Amino acid sequence: MNNAKILIIEDDAPIADLLSYGLSLEGFQTRIATNGAAGMSEIRWFQPDLLLLDWMLPDQSGLDICKNVTSEFNIPIFMITAKSDITDKVLGLEFGADDYITKPFDLREVVARIRTILRRVEQANYGVKNDSDEGLIHFQDVKINANERDVKKNNQSVDLTPKEYDLLMTLVRNPGRTFTRSELLDVVWGYHFAGDTRTVDTHIQRLRKKLEAMEYIVTVFGIGYKFKKTGD
Repeated sequence: MNNAKILIIEDDAPIADLLSYGLSLEGFQTRIATNGAAGMSEIRWFQPDLLLLDWMLPDQSGLDICKNVTSEFNIPIFMITAKSDITDKVLGLEFGADDYITKPFDLREVVARIRTILRRVEQANYGVKNDSDEGLIHFQDVKINANERDVKKNNQSVDLTPKEYDLLMTLVRNPGRTFTRSELLDVVWGYHFAGDTRTVDTHIQRLRKKLEAMEYIVTVFGIGYKFKKTGD
């Protein structure tokens, strides 16, 4: 995704400047905000394709910003954190982050991970399948246009985060198949978090609430989740 726009919300000037400079050399457009309030303003003005968000900011927690962003926008979020504890990292994912970067970091790895997630978003947005019939999915009063990455319930748009949408499509495109939580982490998030599969449960709960789809997104006790086949 060439010329993608990346917003860096980071109050540590050397780190923000390093990220901005390094990403600019890779062809990305970047802007820096040094606090949460400025960051939210920049999101609306700059309309970034990806957000690099510091965990600790002077005016508010990065987790709160993450929660606000995912409720209003459909932007991949990388949390920047000095916290190495797996519990803290999973907490960030549960608040809507797509990935995390632990300080100190290698800029080459950051660039590679950014390119990976932007490539996934681009493929999802433009669709791997070009058959319009295959791109339209209906169940109950929910309609999904996979080619446009659009979800409607009762003809009203439903705002899903990138991970909520990817999780939904993984289940919907495999009706009747039971996925373990670990499998869903691997397919949707792209890596394993052994013993910390609760982030899947959190996203499932959000999907059920937003779509009122408890009877379709089924818990397979002791294993994971599946999407109920029509007629089951």
